[in-house]
Amino acid sequence: MASELLRDFRDRELIADVTTPDELDAHLGSGRRTAYVGFDPTADSLHVGSLLPLLALRRVQLAGHRPIVLVGGGTGLIGDPSGKAGERALNPEEQVAEWAERLKQQVRPFLDFDRSPNAAILADNYAWLSELDVIGFLRDVGKHFPLGAMLARESVRARMGAGISYTEFSYQVLQAYDFMSLMLLHDCSIQLGGSDQWGNITAGVELIRRVHGRPAYGLTLPLVTKSDGSKFGKTEAGTVWLDPAKTSAYEMYQFWLNTPDADVVRFLRYFTFLPLTQIAELEVVTRHAPEKREAQRVLAREVTTLVHGDAAVRKAEAVSAARFGCDPTAAAPMSGELDDAKRLPAEAARWPLWKVIKEAGWVASTSEARRLIQGGGVQIDGVRATSIEQSVAPGPHTFKLGPRRIYPLIIDAPKV
Repeated sequence: MASELLRDFRDRELIADVTTPDELDAHLGSGRRTAYVGFDPTADSLHVGSLLPLLALRRVQLAGHRPIVLVGGGTGLIGDPSGKAGERALNPEEQVAEWAERLKQQVRPFLDFDRSPNAAILADNYAWLSELDVIGFLRDVGKHFPLGAMLARESVRARMGAGISYTEFSYQVLQAYDFMSLMLLHDCSIQLGGSDQWGNITAGVELIRRVHGRPAYGLTLPLVTKSDGSKFGKTEAGTVWLDPAKTSAYEMYQFWLNTPDADVVRFLRYFTFLPLTQIAELEVVTRHAPEKREAQRVLAREVTTLVHGDAAVRKAEAVSAARFGCDPTAAAPMSGELDDAKRLPAEAARWPLWKVIKEAGWVASTSEARRLIQGGGVQIDGVRATSIEQSVAPGPHTFKLGPRRIYPLIIDAPKV
């Protein structure tokens, strides 16, 4: 019996690599299976780049299978060399443990951890990695890793010139051991991950086969890139985080609303659960009436709802509807808008405009702020800024940067 889950992944172009696809298809189609994705706590929040594998687990659960979120409280102390040009700085143990706990809370809204029989499982690899005996581990696990195969993995080969420590070199062994541990603990037979995880995933598949003689499978998701060459998940203000304290619902909504036409249909397939027929209709609208930006609005609504919830999306949509184009008649902040506004201290009213923009975090540098203003690319409450030195009065404002970036801002009133 063919698997509806794998068919949906194929139709949405969510498969970069897959081990023995026909066997995996039959495996998924013949019963309820368990699949996992790992997230290392390298910061105190996940970012939008983490959404693709996290939503892949949601698709797994909606298809009737059981998902596992593995937080790398153990591997986070080591560091994955995949996709890194140099050695990672090792974070303190207590810092990694704190970040791991934050990630555990952050992933909960995306999956159902209560419904049986396919309730999601939340695991932390520190539970078993911290208990390992070095001699036993080398004898029982290390002997199954041929050095030639380890050196051939892309994550290692890419670092051979710049150098790689034994600590990071061993990461693939630990991730493979994670897969085997989850197989023994929860009958997990499938690992999902980003395309940069292919070598680590296949190492786990091979370890399970060698040690236990059982089949295991791996599937990687495509690297998310933007058609203009800019990095996905990055804005002028920095990384787009899933934590609302770091990236507000309004900022999240604007990030997706600003998706280029060339990317929006692909992102709808990747990041939403809309039927492919509806996405195809939005593709037609984008092709024939791109100025409507209907696909972008749907994308922004769907993804921001997943991350922040319905109430936050309704607020973000209301603000965006009033602000898009910076209609001067809608310059006064709407009810609830200021919850998502940047706030600057009262002394900001004495700052030159370039500093206000820089301190608000909307540009990466002073020179970028100056160029944007001098090029006529900044509007304040619907009025184009004419000088880099002009001031901004205390109170609420709406800034428009470039053709589509729209931000609310509050400058605190001076104390009397």
